[in-house]
Amino acid sequence: MNRVSLSVLKFFALLLLVPGLGGLVFSGMVSTDYLENLPRSPAPREERVVPRNVRGVVVYQTEREDNRLSVMEYASVAVFLAGLLLGVIYLERWSSVRRSELEADLFEEVGA
Repeated sequence: MNRVSLSVLKFFALLLLVPGLGGLVFSGMVSTDYLENLPRSPAPREERVVPRNVRGVVVYQTEREDNRLSVMEYASVAVFLAGLLLGVIYLERWSSVRRSELEADLFEEVGA
């Protein structure tokens, strides 16, 4: 594998890792906001009847809020894991290229 391919692989790994991690942080901020602002008992008039456990405290949200936060969490985890997988592949390929270069340098020194 050449250096250009390695650079592209590293770029895409970071391209997925950073937004995935950012999405997870943002989801955590939204959960904290829910903890501070949502009622701790069902509020049927506001349609806040869907429970969510946030740090051991049950708050009640609308179905739309529940779906939005759940999608955000799952998508962030998926994007982060895809970036992590590409990062692991990059590191494995980089180490094999580096090993080959070191072996070639060693053979040149022995042959000289």
